[in-house]
Amino acid sequence: MSQQPAESTSESTGFSESSELDPAVHAKLARYEPEVRGAFLRFRKTGSVADVQIVVLAMVREHLPKPSGAPITDGQRLVEDLGYDSLAVAEVIFAFEDLFGLRIETSEIMTLDTVGSLKAFIARKLENNNLAKS
Repeated sequence: MSQQPAESTSESTGFSESSELDPAVHAKLARYEPEVRGAFLRFRKTGSVADVQIVVLAMVREHLPKPSGAPITDGQRLVEDLGYDSLAVAEVIFAFEDLFGLRIETSEIMTLDTVGSLKAFIARKLENNNLAKS
């Protein structure tokens, strides 16, 4: 019987996840598909907005109050269309803060009403965060 290697390289991402992610981040992303983990890794390496949007969309789906297999579009409203309430919005925002190391103010959250506005907001927040660290 052969042993599994400690590191696995995802064919879809080309990254060795265990060597590219610190254990805490790896644990946070473990429940997501390899495509999402790969997008997070690419974002960390390149700052790609497209990759951030893949991760944001996956996290929105993960925190849906009433999960369904239906596609999620940028125009869908978080509350009216997807069934988010204030607690679900807070949970997904906390998840973004935790994963990306962001600080998001309550007043900022109140401006987010659609999936598209949330994706754009997180991308801007990350860009501003990276500029501040430079």
